[in-house]
Amino acid sequence: MIKPILRQITTYLSISCMFFLFFSCKKQSITNKDHLVFRYNEYANINTLDPAFSRTLQDTWVCNQLFNGLVQLDSDLNILPSIAKNWTISEDGIKYTFNLRNDVYFHKHKLFGKDSTRTVVANDFTYSLNRLKDEKIAAPGSWVLNKVDTFKAINDTIFQITLKQPFPAFIGLLSMKYCSVVPKEITEHYGTEFRANPIGTGPFKFKRWEENIKLVFRKNNQYFEKDETGKSLPYLEAVAITFLPDKQSEFLQFAQGNIDFLNSLDASYKDELLTADGKLRAKYANSVDMIRGPYLNSEYLGFYLDSKTPEIQSPLIRKAINYGFNRKKMMIYLRNGIGNPANGGFIPKGLPGHNPSIGFSYKPEKAKQLVEQFKKESGINNPEITLVTSSNYLSFCEFIQRELEKTGLIINVDVMPEATLRSARSNGKVDMFRSSWIADYLDAENYLSIFYSKNFAPDGSNYFHFKNNTVDSLYNKSFTITDIEKRKHLYKAIDSLAMENAIMVPLYYDEVVRFTQKNVKGLGTNPINLLDLRYVRKD
Repeated sequence: MIKPILRQITTYLSISCMFFLFFSCKKQSITNKDHLVFRYNEYANINTLDPAFSRTLQDTWVCNQLFNGLVQLDSDLNILPSIAKNWTISEDGIKYTFNLRNDVYFHKHKLFGKDSTRTVVANDFTYSLNRLKDEKIAAPGSWVLNKVDTFKAINDTIFQITLKQPFPAFIGLLSMKYCSVVPKEITEHYGTEFRANPIGTGPFKFKRWEENIKLVFRKNNQYFEKDETGKSLPYLEAVAITFLPDKQSEFLQFAQGNIDFLNSLDASYKDELLTADGKLRAKYANSVDMIRGPYLNSEYLGFYLDSKTPEIQSPLIRKAINYGFNRKKMMIYLRNGIGNPANGGFIPKGLPGHNPSIGFSYKPEKAKQLVEQFKKESGINNPEITLVTSSNYLSFCEFIQRELEKTGLIINVDVMPEATLRSARSNGKVDMFRSSWIADYLDAENYLSIFYSKNFAPDGSNYFHFKNNTVDSLYNKSFTITDIEKRKHLYKAIDSLAMENAIMVPLYYDEVVRFTQKNVKGLGTNPINLLDLRYVRKD
């Protein structure tokens, strides 16, 4: 009786050992390939994989892995070739002629026929730009073609764009993901569902998307770019994106090593990761790398000048708010020193036209005097304004609220969901609002368009409804000047006029801050916070 039992035990142990060895080997195999997969979480979720609709930063990030355009930006925001290997601009600054590569292929798809792919030709750009401006499609990126008169394919490898008037910043507009090339046969087959069935030319190709759960890209083995040694890009085999909806959960996943990087600094974990002066805490120094760099993003409070509220109408109160709080102190306590106090107008540091001397500094006594002057002139003894913000920036608005109470000005803080706030801001439903402006392209004109009277919201980005004839004249004149040094003087003058009228309260110029696991190499930063995974490795 004992022998059969021993035999059963021996058999059981043998099977158990086999299972143990099998799963150990399987786990080891997966672990060995982990360095080929880049994992991150997108708490803000993703709306689309169609570049014509890539309006948000998170949508632009994913589209940057899947699509290419005529030109691209490097980490210093220099404009470099992409599918266009070179280009020329006519002397009058109106005609742009692009010579295309002949070795760029769309990602494989059965609709391409027996070869499952095909080469990109100039007519693909004609189709893609026509699609972008098609009113039936209503792409939010159609505005990038507002200054374009015509475009056409001269032959398979020459594409030409003619502008209505000179616009020196135009080549930078073409680097935006809106201007990516897409294949007609695929987009017309899927229609609106191209958003979830993308076919591009980028370093990665679409594999699977379970909305709100996971998005997976795989390496494009036909990608046309190589590194300086001639090695094909990208180095990674895959990208895996999850969608945990809050930043605290995202941080916990990062701390446990389940995702490879965190973008930006959130209040829920900033003090856990960083010291008060912006250094990594000792317990993370051996496992985490922090990368910082300038970010072309100006955070601000805006005033709706068509408001009937006397306090909003008064330059005295608007200037008192600008003088009445300490931006440097705000950055230390609320951002651990990440970012720069916005004492130099709306144009951020790093762009030609930024002037550190035209903004407002901290002058609490001056702020009190202005509030008292308003009380005497208006007869309003308790001036009061409602400031509307989203929950992510509540701490900033509460800081400003407390500081301005000392001047005699009451600030009520109202919190709205981000989407609701955007709609209310565009439609003039809020008197005072928190907002931000991230550069779409690399020219200060991008920032100053927000002051131009013909851009009144909701049809444009002038949420203030600010109108100034001198600003309009200088803004229009800037398009006729190709010399950047001369344009800088116009840009400074426009920004200075906006500050003199105190139509906004610049808060800070942001910084890109990224946290990666120690084994992640080659990620870097750039001033528009674009995610570029072509050169990323995991040791």
